[in-house]
Amino acid sequence: MKIAFHGAARTVTGSKHLITLNNGKKILLDCGMFQGLGKDTFPLNNSFGFDAASVNYLLLSHAHIDHSGLIPKLVKEGFNGKIFCTPATKDLSAVLLMDSAEIQRDDTGYTNKKRIKKGLEPYDPLYDISDVQKAMPLFTIVNYNNWFTVDEGIKVLYTDTGHITGSAAVHVRITENGVTRQISFSGDVGRYNDMILRKPETFPQADYIITESTYGNSLHQRITNTAEDFYEWIESTCIHKKGKLIIPAFSVGRTQELLYLLNELSLEKQLKGIPVFVDSPLSYEATTVVKQHPENFNINIQELLKRDDDPFTFPELKFIENVDESKRLNDDHRPMIIIAASGMADAGRIKHHIKNNIGNNRNTILIVGYCEPGSLGGALMNNVKRVRIFSEEFDVIAQVGVMRSMSAHGDYNDLLQFLKCQQPEAVNKVFIVHGEYKVQIDFREKLQKAGFKNVFIPALHQEFILE
Repeated sequence: MKIAFHGAARTVTGSKHLITLNNGKKILLDCGMFQGLGKDTFPLNNSFGFDAASVNYLLLSHAHIDHSGLIPKLVKEGFNGKIFCTPATKDLSAVLLMDSAEIQRDDTGYTNKKRIKKGLEPYDPLYDISDVQKAMPLFTIVNYNNWFTVDEGIKVLYTDTGHITGSAAVHVRITENGVTRQISFSGDVGRYNDMILRKPETFPQADYIITESTYGNSLHQRITNTAEDFYEWIESTCIHKKGKLIIPAFSVGRTQELLYLLNELSLEKQLKGIPVFVDSPLSYEATTVVKQHPENFNINIQELLKRDDDPFTFPELKFIENVDESKRLNDDHRPMIIIAASGMADAGRIKHHIKNNIGNNRNTILIVGYCEPGSLGGALMNNVKRVRIFSEEFDVIAQVGVMRSMSAHGDYNDLLQFLKCQQPEAVNKVFIVHGEYKVQIDFREKLQKAGFKNVFIPALHQEFILE
């Protein structure tokens, strides 16, 4: 048996890990899209590094595009096996993948106009809406904490990781020649005191572990201070400076957390009539799906639902419905809060809002999640003085803020806590994925100190034999 790492290898996005059994059957863990890597992004997404049609099964950890975004391309290139995931992951994937196909269409059309003018060959989109429609019937729902049989000698267990609604760690028990070995894949690990979701669950002893490492050398600010910190940004920008608070936010997870916090502030009469605009049709759809799966909420939200039937809605909130409404926000000079995708500010309406507001010192651009260093959000986090948006250069005059306490990824304490249920001496190999290489090197040292001896940081397309 062997495993090859075809994404999220020494980088954060593009999660794809291919297990090949001795009998030739192949199991793919996630099928994610690379994001925020500049000119390298399209070539990386355009080639899997393996034959899509040869894959027998796909085990999907969660719906974020960097874990699910190339599923339609996999189907387009010949995959026709089952895609296993939790109920919420299936519902979110239907929304996110359709949105991704529309982005492929629009971005490719825009790029090809430029290429044709230069006499270059046009690009084909990675996939289109019809490929998404072909992929969705392959999704097969499984519940948490139930071992199920995928094929002869292959059993799988999903356990909650508390990252986004429906997110899971995937545990695969493979029996070959009378020997059973377990491969446990963390997916993305959430935080143990998340404001909305349940904490990550323990899992059975593994022989091999594949673990994410996004914040493998960082400690987050305490979540208990998040509401206060958020209000300080609202107060300083919207109340004192009479400006706009512009927030890039992933449509799944981060947007719902922001709405939950704003709902609390509204209930406490602290918003003082400041309008809140969510300028993302995708965020509206994703929020609807999250509400449909209250089984994933933690006990605090379960209790809140007894007195507030919708903790993500409040009087000051308006979802923007179309592009014209979005554009009108540019001419609206009232203090306001604008939340829009994408979280790395690399695509979508948020880029237009940053472009139109970055030159005013009354405004604030607030980063509330992970951003690839090469993305627009990453550049702003690194305090650059000028940025390039839609081929134009802009001075960064607006204030740039960062709130690390809102990360949906666990820090290194959370990751080590997630692995505490394991006996390190019983683990043959640990593979570190989904992180920047320097972070992974630091996290490897922490794992070794915790007793895990054989810890590897795979390179892209690197293959390992699993004895």
